[in-house]
Amino acid sequence: MELFKCKYGAGNIPKGVFLLPLILLVVVVLLPMIIDLDESYFSLYSSSLETKENRNCNIFSGNWVPYSKGPYYNNESCPFIAEKQNCFMHGRPDREFLKWRWKPDECELPLFDAKQFLKIVRGKSMAFVGDSIGRNQMESLLCLLNSVARPKDITGRYTSKDDIYFKWWFYGDYKFTIAILWSPFFVKSNKAYLNDTSFSNAENLYVDEADEAWASHIEKFDYVIFSGGQWFFRPLTFYENGQVVGCQKCRNLTTDPLNLYGYRNAYRTAFRTVVNLKGFKGSVFLVTHSPNHFENGEWNKGGGCNRTVPVRMQEKTFLRPYGLLEIYETQVEEFAAAAKEAREKGLRFGLMNITGVMLMRPDGHPHKYGHNLDRNVSINDCVHWCMPGPVDTWNEFLLHMIKMGRL
Repeated sequence: MELFKCKYGAGNIPKGVFLLPLILLVVVVLLPMIIDLDESYFSLYSSSLETKENRNCNIFSGNWVPYSKGPYYNNESCPFIAEKQNCFMHGRPDREFLKWRWKPDECELPLFDAKQFLKIVRGKSMAFVGDSIGRNQMESLLCLLNSVARPKDITGRYTSKDDIYFKWWFYGDYKFTIAILWSPFFVKSNKAYLNDTSFSNAENLYVDEADEAWASHIEKFDYVIFSGGQWFFRPLTFYENGQVVGCQKCRNLTTDPLNLYGYRNAYRTAFRTVVNLKGFKGSVFLVTHSPNHFENGEWNKGGGCNRTVPVRMQEKTFLRPYGLLEIYETQVEEFAAAAKEAREKGLRFGLMNITGVMLMRPDGHPHKYGHNLDRNVSINDCVHWCMPGPVDTWNEFLLHMIKMGRL
């Protein structure tokens, strides 16, 4: 301003001197920025807030709090819900279990944003490896994404030594693939379970050999999510180098203790297989053990899970699912060892620690509503999770961890 005073004198500044440069600045520089402001600004701003508040927050320590807005979807709006998890289709009368949301102690867990998720995973692929608990989470993810995009169903039987059934879903607009790679033990087995539903005959587990059915497909995946554990409660015979090295429930199905040798080595072999794949550059998640909630009896002796609301964190010590602590500790120990080796090779491992979170949700299982009530079925389902339901929170964790780079 002093320069203008010197040249023109006070009060003699030409009217167009300020106006023309300002107009040019808006047109040439600022206008494109203003047009693009809505998405980029809010995306950056919200991301910076999340980074400051949540990056150092333990999102798995907290409580379930009342939430009145309801679930992301319902059993009529989502076509991907397996019949055994479609609790309302089979007559579950209560809705209280849907009116809760996970609240970490020191921060907020963002709601699941389907558009944001699909933008992040554009051009990538994600595999859920394990048993039906992993499939439960995968189907939840399909339901959460259904409001934005409908995938193409690519179903087939991939013939290998083990002839395992896989299912693939492809989102063409985003070039994103989701797959479930069924392998309940992670390692090679004789698959006696295919013909034995009584669980009385021992399954042979070759604990030093990964199940090639999933291991032969995993190299090119960007995200690999391992989850499993429920199948390791049954009778098992452990082999290493082709020789029997131990067993579980060898003599008595009810009184013999758990032998976690097979469980530990199955995870060790699975992690080692991924870490040693020469072409693998993806990220690996471990979803910790999903607790069951059989009360007033064992799973095959009338046990059920008919609660309709969560338990508080202080109350969860009264819930003691069989083998939960031992299985959880074994998982975490093997994960920690594998993650250390993975870091040395530039790979990323992330721990989705849902065990304590879900221990507080005995209300979220199908119970007797995992099948048609007209059928003469005496076994209640206190293992899997109703959809919609608390299992959707796992995918809130998944998106948050990917955004925060905790892999």
